[in-house]
Amino acid sequence: MSFTHANIVSILVAAVAAWIFGGIYYTSLGKWWMAAQGKTVEQCKAEQASKSAVAMAAPFVLVFLAEIIMAWVLYGILVHLNTFTVRAGLISGALCWLGFVVTTIASNNAFSNRKAMLTAIDSVAWLGALLIIGAILGGFGR
Repeated sequence: MSFTHANIVSILVAAVAAWIFGGIYYTSLGKWWMAAQGKTVEQCKAEQASKSAVAMAAPFVLVFLAEIIMAWVLYGILVHLNTFTVRAGLISGALCWLGFVVTTIASNNAFSNRKAMLTAIDSVAWLGALLIIGAILGGFGR
């Protein structure tokens, strides 16, 4: 699949919506997320204070680029299924999450001795992102 045949608008809208969801999600769970990492608010503030503006922005840019790629790939899956509906997008997003995302997060966190709560918080964030992406792509159509 090439970008010339993809619905670029739907891919970008889906990525933006998922990115906004992530911001709202992590803002609302910030204290629990920091606790799951074993950090205090003061530690996080100290870490941020030592970073340049570019270093502070880099993770947000990286997540947005990742969500563009995820949307493009999920779009490709829907093309190969030849089914553009909200339902197909939701199911495909959920299956991609279950098969690839949550398994990767759980595996990586297990080997680095991260708390199960961190795995849960991060996994649900990516589930939300993939469901949003899938619903938007399926709803926009080809």
